[in-house]
Amino acid sequence: MEKNQEFIDGHSIEECRMKNLTIENIAKACEGKLVANNQDIKKEVTGAVIDSRQVKKDFLFIPIKGARVDGHDFIPQVIKQGACVVLSERELDISDCAYILVEKTTEAMKKIAEFYREQLDIKIVGITGSVGKTSTKEMISSVLSQKYEVLKTAGNFNNEIGLPLTIFNIHRWHEIAVLEMGISDFDEMNRLSTMSKPDIQVITNIGVCHLENLKTRDGILKAKTECFDHMSKDGVVILNGDDDKLCTKKIVNGKNSIFYGIDKEAKKAENGELMAEKSIYATDVKNEGFEGILTKVHTNEGTFEARISIPGEHNVYNALAATAVGLEAGLNIDEIKKGVESAKTIAGRTNFIKVNGMTVIDDCYNANPASMQTALEILSHATGRSVAILGDMGELGEDEVHLHEIVGESVAKNNIDVLFATGKLAKNYAKKATELNEKCDVHYNEKLEELLKELDAFVKKGDTILVKASHFMEFPKVVDMLKNK
Repeated sequence: MEKNQEFIDGHSIEECRMKNLTIENIAKACEGKLVANNQDIKKEVTGAVIDSRQVKKDFLFIPIKGARVDGHDFIPQVIKQGACVVLSERELDISDCAYILVEKTTEAMKKIAEFYREQLDIKIVGITGSVGKTSTKEMISSVLSQKYEVLKTAGNFNNEIGLPLTIFNIHRWHEIAVLEMGISDFDEMNRLSTMSKPDIQVITNIGVCHLENLKTRDGILKAKTECFDHMSKDGVVILNGDDDKLCTKKIVNGKNSIFYGIDKEAKKAENGELMAEKSIYATDVKNEGFEGILTKVHTNEGTFEARISIPGEHNVYNALAATAVGLEAGLNIDEIKKGVESAKTIAGRTNFIKVNGMTVIDDCYNANPASMQTALEILSHATGRSVAILGDMGELGEDEVHLHEIVGESVAKNNIDVLFATGKLAKNYAKKATELNEKCDVHYNEKLEELLKELDAFVKKGDTILVKASHFMEFPKVVDMLKNK
């Protein structure tokens, strides 16, 4: 392909035209008023974005009103960049670009994404759960990429703004898409899955997060499983069979769910009832610390041994979910094994960084009690001094103090050498760790600035340092400081 023909990922502008997403159909899908301004309304757009800097020729631009910036202010700029149509919440005085007048651009975007997904004839894999959505998405994508051209959710584009943008990134050359779906309240999953309409739906677990709105684990189960109502006609549900809540969903939409987990036999729930028997399961799990995990994976199509290069036993569950999806998508055992073994972490998600003689475990994208405990177990395998830098966890509701205390108990139980606790709620980490393990060197700072100042003089070569907190704590600043020390 000639260099001047390249448009997106090496594809020409004509290859990038989005199937049936014409100016006319966009207006119909979002029920807006079309002002054509001499544009060819039968023209398919080549992309759809909310960031004016990303606009290229024949793009749809969707301006969003934010707290500080109004995307409508950039409409003249995107027209110069080649946009052929824009959405707008107000009438525009423009002549060389079509526009569609809508009441609310964010709602219009969701309707357009739903319409575009219906034009696509590729399989969609939906992923949700309380913990492990992103790492499971990465593992599934690694497996599927052994056979298919895969589109996967980038970064944290898993909400009601991010998901439609991810759907808009699906192009003609993609053969399967892996979409992460994150929620914090009831009815959100209904809206997300109405757009995505998954063919395969994976749920990793039902934990204790977003309790502020969902209140209980039963509430979380109810909210997460709203996705079942919007699956494709022949949709397949893949669930963690070792989760006492998910194992109750043995039949969904008239079809048997596929369960995965550790060991084939059904485990006992706290109430004594048997959970699910798994058709895809792991045995002989060997934790080799920072070197990763060895395990044997059993399926109805055969058994394989895998070395998972990412530390943490929770990655066995990720590999099992990916195996289940791979089998449903027609991969063979050798392809699945290769995909599991080649999976990598991403920034902010248990990402190991070697810098200045230290090992930094960058897991600072988000946090809840379960993921905190998992991360601390990984840190416990450090050969040098183990340092946990932990910040507040958000959206935990009325039980937030106790849930922070549980994490402090985990610091003590895992014999972490040093704890830096930062944030108003993080004092509960410090309190419990001090009470239960007198050998743990505990430091508490309420503010991030105080932490950074103390930390700079404290860390040294040979340390293994875990950095983890909820996103609002801005802990990527901690990682940046350690990298630039």
